[in-house]
Amino acid sequence: MKKLIVAKSAGFCFGVSRSVKMAEELLRSGEKCSSLGELIHNADVVNELASRGLRLIESPSEAHAGEKVLIRAHGIARSVQQELERSGAEIVDATCPKVKHIHNIVSEATAEGRFVIIIGMCRHPEVEGICGWCGEHMVFETAAELETWLNHNPDFWDKPLSVVVQTTQTHGNFTECCNILKKRCTNLKISDTICTATSARQQEAEKLASECDAMVVIGGKHSANSLHLAQICSEHCGWVQFIEKCDELDMDKVTDADTIGLTAGASTPAWIIKEVRNKMSDEIKVEESAVEVEKSFDEMLEETLKTIYNGDKVTGHVVAITGTEISVDLGTKYSGFIPTSEFTDDGVKVEDVVKVGDTIEAVVVRVNDVEGTVMLSKKRLDAAKSWNDIEEAAESGAVLEGVVSGENKGGVVVNVKGISVFVPASQTDLPRDAELSQLIKKTVRLKITEVNKARKRVVGSIRRVAQAERRERIESIWNEIEVGKKYHGVVKSLTSYGAFVDIGGIDGMVHVSELSWSRIKQPSDVLSVGDEVDVYVISFDTENRKISLGYKDPNGNPWTKFTTTFQVGDVAKVTIVKLMPFGAFAEVLPGVDGLIHISQIANRRIGKPDEVLTVGDIVDAKITAIDEEKHKISLSIRALTAPEPAPVRERPAKKPQAPEADALVYEVSATGEATGNIPDIDDDEIDE
Repeated sequence: MKKLIVAKSAGFCFGVSRSVKMAEELLRSGEKCSSLGELIHNADVVNELASRGLRLIESPSEAHAGEKVLIRAHGIARSVQQELERSGAEIVDATCPKVKHIHNIVSEATAEGRFVIIIGMCRHPEVEGICGWCGEHMVFETAAELETWLNHNPDFWDKPLSVVVQTTQTHGNFTECCNILKKRCTNLKISDTICTATSARQQEAEKLASECDAMVVIGGKHSANSLHLAQICSEHCGWVQFIEKCDELDMDKVTDADTIGLTAGASTPAWIIKEVRNKMSDEIKVEESAVEVEKSFDEMLEETLKTIYNGDKVTGHVVAITGTEISVDLGTKYSGFIPTSEFTDDGVKVEDVVKVGDTIEAVVVRVNDVEGTVMLSKKRLDAAKSWNDIEEAAESGAVLEGVVSGENKGGVVVNVKGISVFVPASQTDLPRDAELSQLIKKTVRLKITEVNKARKRVVGSIRRVAQAERRERIESIWNEIEVGKKYHGVVKSLTSYGAFVDIGGIDGMVHVSELSWSRIKQPSDVLSVGDEVDVYVISFDTENRKISLGYKDPNGNPWTKFTTTFQVGDVAKVTIVKLMPFGAFAEVLPGVDGLIHISQIANRRIGKPDEVLTVGDIVDAKITAIDEEKHKISLSIRALTAPEPAPVRERPAKKPQAPEADALVYEVSATGEATGNIPDIDDDEIDE
């Protein structure tokens, strides 16, 4: 089965619909009226209006005094309008607002002494009218024409130039012309005056043509926008037929195609589109869904003519985005636009939140019936929705999210979906003496505690949410805690015996012995308040809610490194770290100390270790014993030194007598080993 796809935007544009409606209103009034030139580029419409009494005149001189003269949608030159005024006729201006906008641009440019460049069809009524509203100017249909002129007129490269474009031109041609101008000229003002509806229609036609085997374009032979549609379709489809009426359709080509696209220019009335569609559906079998689309053209036209009022909520499609506004096709006789200030907050790029083709909702702020435009606001619509969300959250107790936008007397202001929510200082969850400014620009979670829509007052609490979340985190920790489990926490305080770390609402204690494998004087040698640390559970007491944490890496145990590096009998270079009455402690490796007993410090008797050693000394020592279980090491300096020869002295013979009970009796052998009554030092008596 063959498929017929009809373009959604086919048929009358806003400007054409407006001018036709104005003509119909004049005719219904019964007054004598005329049209200066063809109202739109469609012979059927012009003839229909003529049959109902709309007289066609070609110049102001043909106008009758007191007669209402309708100015066509394409507009007229200033001089023609002035002549019409002198004739005594009553002017009814049906100029498309988009065209009228161009008249204003070129008039201002002329007043500023700027040369005007117009991109468009030289003999088109719209372009002729534009020319009549500016001083010095040139018209170029193509980029090639423009480039040739610039090459032959270098004097214009530095002159002040203003550039406008015919409303029905293609963006491709306009862009190409602008690029040429930018390369040459230094004082440019470029205005993209292509009708947004025209742009949308052209984009739709391009997409449709690329998807179809055949395209049918309906439009007047003198209609610029219809000619451009046909051109665009030809670039993307192998067979395109440009017709003005139904009887011009070549069914042979249509019959051979499986997928047929149908679009129409802005001056093509709905009934002609329906005639063409019906003819195709009578001779070829097309999908019913495609037929159904076109059954409502009359309704669609009526929809385009409906009036819009301030405060109305509307839906439309984004057709263009500029630095100052977003153009929206509302599907009505009005052209919608949203100023960027009414779309996003300051600092947010419009391009980051909306794209051409997006469907958006907005609220009508202002209707301009003269220009046929509607100013819209997305912010106001979002705010209305936000008030509903705020009220519902207050009733349900739901948690909302917002960004702190500023500091107020006694609290902070949080932006929640565009609504300002006041949070008193006591409800910020900050300490009493804390600076409220630290919350600015931070995202917070809060509950709504008070709503007064009439006074536009909303009060919230961050504290309520924070407290509830803390309780949840605490219970979660106690439910899931186990020995060895790791946590990422924050150091809350330091004491002489360790550090307290917050692991998510619960403080655990890291004993000083668990802070480092190396010897430290105090916890502040390793940590500071506010540090983010990774810790693990050593033990916990659920009943008393106490947790013991470890900080030093279990895999970094220096004892393991020591046992793989040294053994009994090895000589190590050690550093004296502490002196005791019974000996000296020496660091073998960072985190591993050994004891040099006082008897092993020198090869002679000494009274105190500091007679020979000083803290910080680096000496060689022999490893004489290793206690794997207790992680204790015995060292000896004496074992590496040669014994001093005993002095030879003559002394009188004495009778042998028993030594005093408490005296230390020792002998030194030839090898330097001490023997005799040497007291043992219990390991438990050694305070490391």
